[in-house]
Amino acid sequence: MAWRKRVHIKKCNHQLVFKKLVAGDFAANNAGKYAGHMCERTIGRMLNARKEKPFRQVSHRSALNAQLPADTVLKKLLKNFLHEDLGSVGDVTSNAMISARSKVTAYVVARTAGVLAGARLVELLTIMVQPALTVRAMVRDGERVRKGQKVFCISGSLRSILLLERTMLNLLGRLSGVATFTNAFVTEVQGTKARIRDTRKTTPGLRALEKYAVVCGGGVSHRAGLFDAFLAKDNHVAGLTPQRMAHDIHQAIIAARHQYKLKFAMVEVDTLDQLDALLRLPNGVIDAILLDNMSLITLRKAVALRDRLAPRVQLEASGGVTLKTVAAIAQCGVDFVSVGAITHSAPQIDFAMDIQSAPRKRASS
Repeated sequence: MAWRKRVHIKKCNHQLVFKKLVAGDFAANNAGKYAGHMCERTIGRMLNARKEKPFRQVSHRSALNAQLPADTVLKKLLKNFLHEDLGSVGDVTSNAMISARSKVTAYVVARTAGVLAGARLVELLTIMVQPALTVRAMVRDGERVRKGQKVFCISGSLRSILLLERTMLNLLGRLSGVATFTNAFVTEVQGTKARIRDTRKTTPGLRALEKYAVVCGGGVSHRAGLFDAFLAKDNHVAGLTPQRMAHDIHQAIIAARHQYKLKFAMVEVDTLDQLDALLRLPNGVIDAILLDNMSLITLRKAVALRDRLAPRVQLEASGGVTLKTVAAIAQCGVDFVSVGAITHSAPQIDFAMDIQSAPRKRASS
């Protein structure tokens, strides 16, 4: 029947979870510097040990503010991911051992707890591999999954399910890991006005997906790349006095706004003198200032200076941010804290495929 040719997602409308990584005029996050690399085991212990601070449940509305790229873009990515695993001949083992007529029901099960991200990719993968497969989502992106919980139910050709299994589980594990680690930082800053932002420290080829996962975890996203926002960093202004820096930045932003459609204009500083000079520029020139690697005392002074000279300018703290330090940084009064670790050091969430019924029929030629 025709209705069997379509993939069915019963519990959520993932078509709503699409395209706007940046919420508001300046919902950004900078390429913050993450110092103090922690091993995956250490991070895992920290995540599992916070009984007094459970994971913050992300509302579906929070996930709706994010957008994945268009399906045409996603399918190009997924085609490359599938080719990496299948080459030009497919699954030689399943083709030799499993009948093309074998039908099964399989469940994707979470082996570790976390926050889900990537449900739309599961839907698209099943369509691309075998349109006759049916998939039912049992959890929505941005929702918490328990260890042992069934997340998806997929029915249809056993060969087709095995064909997409590893690509699907890898993507779910990676994106849900980013969402989960982001959510741990979001939980730590509850009670402050600070929000957690991502950076450009992403996996090549996965940036849009990982930034989507950040929003599923309750964070907000920075610029998509070098092309959509003005962000002058230390290497752009090296050797300039604070006053000369402010002058050059002013002229550069005027030129950039004239030539490009910018999401925002932002400047990185590492001293209060630089901050003071920038805050004295005309209102509306700079949207936000990045406070890089400042001590807690300096951060408080920076917030007080901003409140006095230019209260509309947003402040973002970055550099060396960990789960142990993020709460104290947020309590200084900054608007955002950027954390490179949520994408470059997120532990994987483990998912498995459980086959419920698999008739043992010999492969037919």
